[in-house]
Amino acid sequence: MIDLKVSSESWPIRGSFTISRGSKTSADVVVVELTADGMTGRGEAVPYTRYGETMEGVLADIEALRPRLAQGLDRLGLQAVLPPGAARNAVDCAFWDLEAKQAGHRYWELIGAAEPGPVTTAYTLSLDTVENMARSAAANAARPLLKLKLAGPEDMARVAAVREQAPEARIVVDANEGWSAADYAQLAPQLAVLGVEMIEQPLPAGEDQALAGMKRPVPVCADESCHDTATLAALKGRYDMVNIKLDKTGGLTEALKLKAAAQAEGFGIMVGCMLATSLAMAPAVILAQGVPVVDLDGPLLLAKDRVPALQIDDSLIHPPEAALWG
Repeated sequence: MIDLKVSSESWPIRGSFTISRGSKTSADVVVVELTADGMTGRGEAVPYTRYGETMEGVLADIEALRPRLAQGLDRLGLQAVLPPGAARNAVDCAFWDLEAKQAGHRYWELIGAAEPGPVTTAYTLSLDTVENMARSAAANAARPLLKLKLAGPEDMARVAAVREQAPEARIVVDANEGWSAADYAQLAPQLAVLGVEMIEQPLPAGEDQALAGMKRPVPVCADESCHDTATLAALKGRYDMVNIKLDKTGGLTEALKLKAAAQAEGFGIMVGCMLATSLAMAPAVILAQGVPVVDLDGPLLLAKDRVPALQIDDSLIHPPEAALWG
C-alpha cells in the first residue's frame, strides 16, 4: 500500500520575474510524497494559470488519488487517471523516485539509459527595460547561453543591447505568445542578423497556424502550443523545435515519449521548466541529455533552494544525487 502526502510550498524569487503575461515574486509549487515499505519518493510541480490550473485544483486532483493508490495504482496506470499537467507531473515523478529506491537503482537504470552527465542551462533575463536588460546581460556575460524574455515594441533594442553586453553568449528569445504575425515577420530577420539561435512561441497558441506560411530565418520553438504527444501532429510545418516541460507533459513518463516522437518527426528538442526548486528540475536532467537547448535555470532564479539541491556550477547542472531524487 502506498501512503500519499501532498503539500504546497512558496519559494521567494530573487527580485521579480517578468514575462509578457505579468510578473511574480515567488515560485508556488506542489510537493508529493509517496511512501511504501519505509521508502519515500518525491515529486514537485507548478500549477500554471495559463493552462487553467490553480493550486487548490491541483491539490484536490492529487488528493482524489488516495483511494486508487490504496487499490494499487502505479505509475503506468496513473497516465490514464490524470490528464497531462502539474498534478500528474508531481505524482509521476514521485513514482519514479519511489521505484528507483525500491529497485535499489538510479533512475536512469530503470529505463536502461546511460548514466547522465552534466548539462549547460540557459540563464533567463526577465522582461524589463532596455537599460535593465543590458545591465543584467553584462552581469551574466560569461554564461554560455542567455534566454531573453520579450514582448513589446522595444524588443529589437533589448536584444541588441544584450548582444552588445554579452558578445560571446549564445542567445535564444522567448515571446511567450506576445507577438503578432506582423511582429514576427518584422523581427525574425533582424534577430537572425544578431545571431539569435531560436525564437520560442512568438504567436499565441491559438493563432500559430500563421507560421505555416511564413519564412523562419531563425528556428521557431513551440512551447504553449506543445504539451504532450497528442499535440505534436498539429505542429508540423509551423515549428522547427518543441519545448518539453514536465509540467506540460504530466511527468517524465510522457516526456520521454514526447521526446522520442518529436525526434522521429524531425523536430529539434528543447527541455524547459517552470519556476521551481531543484526537486522539479532533477527528473528533467535525464530528458535533457543530448539536447541542444536546455532551460532548467529555475533554482538559479530563486532567493534560496531546497536542501539537498542540484549541484550547479555557474550554468552547468550536474545530475541529481540520490538524496535529492531518483
